[in-house]
Amino acid sequence: MATAGGGSVAGPGSRSFLRLLPFCVLLAGLCKGNSVERKIYIPLNKTAPCVRLLNATHQIGCQSSVSGDTGVIHVVEKEEDLQWVLTDGPNPPYMVLLEGTLFTRNLMEKLKGRTGRIAGLAVSLAKPSPTSGFSPSVQCPNDGFGIYSDSYGPEFAHCREILWNSLGNGLAYEDFSFPIFLLEDEDETNIIKQCYRDHNLSQNGSAPAFPLCAMQLFSHMHAVISTVTCMRRSSIQSTFSINPEIVCDPLSDYNVWSMLKPINTSGTLEPGDRVVVAATRLDSRSFFWNVAPGAESAVASFVTQLAAAEALQKAPDVTTLPRNVMFVFFQGETFDYIGSSRMVYDMEKGKFPVQLENIDSFVELGQVALRNSLALWMHTDPMSQKNETVHNQVEELLTTLEKSGAGVPTVVLRRPNQTQPLPPSSLQRFLRARNISGVVLADHSTVFHNHYYQSVYDTAENINVSYPEWQSPEEDLNFVTDTAKALADVATVLSRALYQLAGGTNFSNTIQADPKTVTRLLYGFLVRANNSWFQSILRQDLRSYLGKCFVWVETLNQGKGEMTSAPCCGLSSMQLYEYAWVQGPLNPNETDRLPRCVRSTARLARALSPAFELRQWGSTEYSTWTESRWKDIRARIFLIASKELEFITLMVGFGILVFSLVVTYCINAKADVLFIAPREPGSVSY
Repeated sequence: MATAGGGSVAGPGSRSFLRLLPFCVLLAGLCKGNSVERKIYIPLNKTAPCVRLLNATHQIGCQSSVSGDTGVIHVVEKEEDLQWVLTDGPNPPYMVLLEGTLFTRNLMEKLKGRTGRIAGLAVSLAKPSPTSGFSPSVQCPNDGFGIYSDSYGPEFAHCREILWNSLGNGLAYEDFSFPIFLLEDEDETNIIKQCYRDHNLSQNGSAPAFPLCAMQLFSHMHAVISTVTCMRRSSIQSTFSINPEIVCDPLSDYNVWSMLKPINTSGTLEPGDRVVVAATRLDSRSFFWNVAPGAESAVASFVTQLAAAEALQKAPDVTTLPRNVMFVFFQGETFDYIGSSRMVYDMEKGKFPVQLENIDSFVELGQVALRNSLALWMHTDPMSQKNETVHNQVEELLTTLEKSGAGVPTVVLRRPNQTQPLPPSSLQRFLRARNISGVVLADHSTVFHNHYYQSVYDTAENINVSYPEWQSPEEDLNFVTDTAKALADVATVLSRALYQLAGGTNFSNTIQADPKTVTRLLYGFLVRANNSWFQSILRQDLRSYLGKCFVWVETLNQGKGEMTSAPCCGLSSMQLYEYAWVQGPLNPNETDRLPRCVRSTARLARALSPAFELRQWGSTEYSTWTESRWKDIRARIFLIASKELEFITLMVGFGILVFSLVVTYCINAKADVLFIAPREPGSVSY
């Protein structure tokens, strides 16, 4: 722009460019931010956090601060190594890498008391599993939510007579103010240890030189205090906010149930219809989120029940038995009997096809994979048997089981002391509502044989499931282990007993569970879910789960067709059966499968505690467990500089910023002098 005197100044565009110059430099740096981050941080991708759970009165679990917690890594391989973390180390807070064998209550109490020096904890898996056992659960599981209380069977309440889980240290029910992660991958653990050896090892007791290897853990939880508090906050948000921020969710899933003979699920059974219930649990847990193998505590029992259902369904006269059999697989039993209490509630309210008065007898499978001397123990409730009618029914039930076991020499049915209470079991929730004839079958007479109850070590190895090293995965799938044979024998006893309890008399001795079915189920649930057999019995849309299976299926005479989500039958029988297309086996010498339609009586029923339907978040009658929500869970390691160097770097950076601002201001103020545009050539007059 020309001035009156013929000079020129910088236009508005030049000034705008100068103001944007620092931001352009910043954006240029951000363009390479991802590559810089990759050079600084090493992410840990195979970890499992401890998360926060809440009930009516407490919060348990772990969490980090909002921005994550960072600490200098210190490897603790023996208890003496803690001295550096707790007192001697000059660079707190520390992130402790703890050997799995040292993850005990006593050591955790020491760390819990020194939160100022502890930033968090990373636990490596112990290999082999701790020989002394490890159970982070409590010694009296589900205390207060079973049948025994201070007003009913007080001598049995709070496990006064038997501490069923005697090795339980209760760690999973403590509240920790720092994050705790499980390192699932041995290679990542070795990377952390190498970083520690390269940078953090002290020489002759002196402080190690910077830079130091550090770890950062992110696991901030949104819910606090209790279920009552978090559900109230979530409810207020849902009521008054357009975009509500829910801070916790009730623990819930689905029970799986199936009838031996199909029933119309649109109504309820007649009062005179009698049903024998065969029950077990599906769930387990551990200290760490989403890592709950549950080999002995859950898998062995529900696999045994599946094999028993398959064997019983093959009996020739199964459709003419006087009584029906209902197979039930409960979810959420670990958390104060969520699944069983919900089914009892639905039965009482008429929301379930089977009513409590329809139940003729109740047979439950507890932990059954670790039998000693071939014994399978039949646990009953002494309180309900004070009623003479119930006592006689229980005696008939036990006699039937003993007769069923007589033809299986590898299973010896035994009775514990008749004054002994029931172990933790779903049957207790049914007995709270009605006196019924019931028994719990288990491998233990008193305390659990399972030394890894509800822990990460309750794996295939815990129940002695192993395979020859030279075999391929497909060979492992069909390799019948000794454990599979033993569980198949238990399944045979169970299926024969259920047959007789349902009124069968002609074919009891011919009913036999298939060890191959058992071994395939054990392999799929404990070793490798993504196997050819599981793939063949799943719907296409469930391939990612590779964990859902049918109690039994009947193949219909359908031709090969496309896999669709539409039912593969007429609507007339939809209230009797469930129908679905499954992927089917592979074509011989081909890569495509032979899809087929399967018919099953297996159905789902919601396993959500009645406390949340009734909005009784502080209930002492029903489970109130919730899980906190979170936004970010991750872990990474990197090198950190000393505090002094960080301060100097900050000051230098701040100085450069101030200097750049001053220079920018000065250049902008003198722009009319520094940036003179060349004068445009004008017309020359003579």
